[in-house]
Amino acid sequence: MSGRVSPTDRIRDEIDALFAADRDLVGILEDVARLGARLIIQTAVEAEVTEFLGRARYQRAAHAQDARPGARNGYCPTTIKTTAGPVTIDRPKLRGTTERFASRLFGAGVTKTNALESLVIAGFVRGLSVRDVEATLADALGAEAGLSKSTVSRVCEAIRDEFDRWSTRRLDEVELDYLFLDGSCFKMHPGARAEPVLAAWGITTEGKPVFLGLAPGASESTDAWSDFLEELKDRGLRAPLLIISDGAGGLINAAETSFARSLRQRCLIHRARNLLAKVPVHAQGEVKAAYWQVFDTDDVDLEPGPQLVALVQARIDAFAEHYRPSYPSAVKCLLADREQLTAYLRFPAEHHKRIRHSNFIERTFGETRRRVKVIGRLPGEASCLSLVWAVLDRASRGWRGFTMTASGLRLLQDLRHALLDPPARLRPDTPTTNPASTDTVGAAA
Repeated sequence: MSGRVSPTDRIRDEIDALFAADRDLVGILEDVARLGARLIIQTAVEAEVTEFLGRARYQRAAHAQDARPGARNGYCPTTIKTTAGPVTIDRPKLRGTTERFASRLFGAGVTKTNALESLVIAGFVRGLSVRDVEATLADALGAEAGLSKSTVSRVCEAIRDEFDRWSTRRLDEVELDYLFLDGSCFKMHPGARAEPVLAAWGITTEGKPVFLGLAPGASESTDAWSDFLEELKDRGLRAPLLIISDGAGGLINAAETSFARSLRQRCLIHRARNLLAKVPVHAQGEVKAAYWQVFDTDDVDLEPGPQLVALVQARIDAFAEHYRPSYPSAVKCLLADREQLTAYLRFPAEHHKRIRHSNFIERTFGETRRRVKVIGRLPGEASCLSLVWAVLDRASRGWRGFTMTASGLRLLQDLRHALLDPPARLRPDTPTTNPASTDTVGAAA
């Protein structure tokens, strides 16, 4: 790679390469944690050098009003211990300066502290507050090792601006086939109960994944979800063909109101958990296998559509008949909202395994919760959203899209016409107040 490429750009390229690799998401995020620590620390120390010299990289001193004598002279590797493991960054070297450059970030003891908490957590998580960043660094490294306000501001403002642009961007050009909705609870304040963060992502008509929205909610009530979905609609989001979610009542009510014409798929994994919770431990293996066999259509010689839906609904009846005498509560759980367990069978077969559950985004939420435990506390709503967004936004760049076949595209197009663009109904004949006119029409007929 060219020497003119900055260390921060090289780190970003490494992060992008991780998500281009065919690896498990959890493993990827472990590496991203280390690279993320490197990226923030590298950005901060380069900002220190920019402030010290009074000019940006490659900017001539004559063109900078407050430039000092001196120039950048390459880098030397420096290893720092973080909670994500040791990371090595490129520490800038200078020459020709009239005074010695001393990095406040790399003060005595910095390699013995949690640099990831000091920078990523303080900046990303604690409300993106300059005062919080300075206070955290002072606690960890001593007051003399704190970053300058201008350096902290540059790092924090860049992150805040990126999140603000993302959360207010227009969605007019996004046309979805599938919309996934889920919420996960995080403790945002010391001593307070966990509060939900609501998230939406989808698959476009081109088969590409898109991370759509993230917002706090005091609860997962109908009102909270309705406000979230209406805000997405206000930014231009159109109705999807299918909404995939768990069985939360508030979410379901809001989805059916905000996108009344869209079909709804209830997550089969969540339903399996609900059902198995009502079955004795010794029988859970058998019931679980029987449950998934109900929805196994790989060997069925039927095209997606009403007939395939009817077949699986008949299997649900057979499952209920077999297990009702032994586990009536489990059967009752299965039969509740049963029509929404098979909505996905009207869609292309190559999409079935991925649209019948919402587990994908839930796994990423789980990774986020694991990282929150390291922090210890989240002192506010903005802080929590910053961390959750940081993880989901980066993870979303590695999400795989959907395969779009010719037959699948035709099926999706037919569903779109039937659900979202139905043909206009013929206006019914209305009685006229002119009897002569009525007679004339009748005679003409």
